[in-house]
Amino acid sequence: MFGDIGTSPLYTLKTVLDLTGEHPAAATTLGSLSLVIWTLIIITSVKYVAFAMRVDNDGEGGILALMSLLGVKRRHRPAIVAVGLFGAALIYGDGAITPAISVLSALEGLDIATPAFHPYILPASVAILLVLFAVQPQGTARIGRAFGPVMALWFLVIALLGLVGIWQHPAVLAALDPRYGIAYLLSGGATGFLVLGGVFLCVTGAEALYADMGHFGAKPIRLAWSALVFPSLVLNYAGQAALVLEGAPGSGNIFYRLCPPSALVPLVLLATVATVIASQSIITGAFSMTRQAIQLGWLPRLPITQTSEAGYGQIYVGPVNWLLMLVTLGLTIGFGKSDNLAAAYGIAVSATMLMTSALLFIAMREIWRWPLPAAGAVAGAFIVVDAGFVAANMLKIGEGGYVPLILAALVYGAMLVWHLGAQAVAARLQETVMPIDVFMAEIARRKVPRVPGTAVFLTRTQHDAPPVMVWHLKHNRALHERLFVLTVITESVPWVGAASRLSVTEIAPHFWRATARYGFMERPDIPALLAQACAGGCAIDLADVTYYVGHETVVAREDRQGLPRWLETLFALMQRNAAHVTDYFKLPRDAVVEIGREIAI
Repeated sequence: MFGDIGTSPLYTLKTVLDLTGEHPAAATTLGSLSLVIWTLIIITSVKYVAFAMRVDNDGEGGILALMSLLGVKRRHRPAIVAVGLFGAALIYGDGAITPAISVLSALEGLDIATPAFHPYILPASVAILLVLFAVQPQGTARIGRAFGPVMALWFLVIALLGLVGIWQHPAVLAALDPRYGIAYLLSGGATGFLVLGGVFLCVTGAEALYADMGHFGAKPIRLAWSALVFPSLVLNYAGQAALVLEGAPGSGNIFYRLCPPSALVPLVLLATVATVIASQSIITGAFSMTRQAIQLGWLPRLPITQTSEAGYGQIYVGPVNWLLMLVTLGLTIGFGKSDNLAAAYGIAVSATMLMTSALLFIAMREIWRWPLPAAGAVAGAFIVVDAGFVAANMLKIGEGGYVPLILAALVYGAMLVWHLGAQAVAARLQETVMPIDVFMAEIARRKVPRVPGTAVFLTRTQHDAPPVMVWHLKHNRALHERLFVLTVITESVPWVGAASRLSVTEIAPHFWRATARYGFMERPDIPALLAQACAGGCAIDLADVTYYVGHETVVAREDRQGLPRWLETLFALMQRNAAHVTDYFKLPRDAVVEIGREIAI
């Protein structure tokens, strides 16, 4: 989880100093270093580690978990939903750029070893990225055991390299004084403002610390950050700046100049492995966020494969993996160098951080019950800092910054289309429901034949007769002896306890209505629910169960009162390509009856 922020020394300071000229003045170098150090302190140590990680949704973090925590499912809060969803959509843009810039910047160290390697840097980067995405279906459980020791070695090595640089020019430690950074910003004019866009690259992985909190817990993250990661980063950045103060050119890859020539190739190999780990954490984070969005109803069902029994977070989402691969390879080939990609990097994450700060303000007021002046002062300070970085990064739009914004807009649009379409379908189905007492009276009046076995009907309705059961009776003119109507609800918490999982009511002899509740980090398992209901007293025959599910074919309304035609067409396309409900609910394929119906929206 520290891979992204931990590999940022490969490209951050060189990007900053590239904006100031090949031989920057001492005040410029110290001011830039001071800005990097205090950005790490303010954004990562204070905002995320000290504050954001205290606002968890049953242990889970990240902007979607924070959005759910603020009660968007209980109350109509469109502004909070828009902020949360667009922030999440921006992270997909970061997920495509991080592997490209990280691997390129690592392999560019070979260019320092010998220019003969230069023609092979781009092909090697593409090959590594291809392998990285190709192995995702196998899961990361085995290789993941090595991630921790490798990253620990990486941080120790970069700290040692930084100490070597500081030894040559100890005066660089003066940059710990924030006045150097403030003075440079005030005197640097337009260049000082532009530098902020490069400085921000040092914290591009900070949002991931919050989003991955559910995998490790806040305490281990705080301990690792304070004891190892933060000191190593500060030492390395200071060591790079010390070389520049000693007269080394500010252009090129300063990070690798800290390394003795004899150890350069091993360092490049270690850096490449570290950037692969950083890329893996971003890809895994995209998988986890996709699952959250699906459970919360903002994306269509996608095939999700659990790649490890030991860790719930070890999942694989095929469509997300291959789309990320295509975009990442396109960026790698299109931009060619990490310097070029740096312009596209940062916009997505800085905007997400700004939106997180806005949600943190609401959390301070509604969850912590802070008075308005206190919440405004703390969150306002974060918002001012984040807004400054967003503004500086926005100047990169013409140089490639449009890429993550376009990606985010596409993802956000897909979320809105799916949610609006799903709401329209639910509303149309609600118009055709039959009250349960009317349905039972109809069964008795018509003396409907009952056949042996148990029928399980999956439905969105929580009170009336399920449309799928009404249509089944209409076409087959018979019902099973035992009827079990089930509604699955996704709560705005990550996990639901076993005691609150299932509630069952017998509304007629051998006719049960049940409601199952899952958190947005959980995956429903209907056969397991039936076993729980049977253990709780439902007289159902688990050996003779037939599952009935509805399959809606979406069409446009003829009265033109429904959704716009373009939106209906896009929703219908997404629905046709969504994962089958049988797989999503873990239903046995040979025991499912699907009833088709047209829904005009």
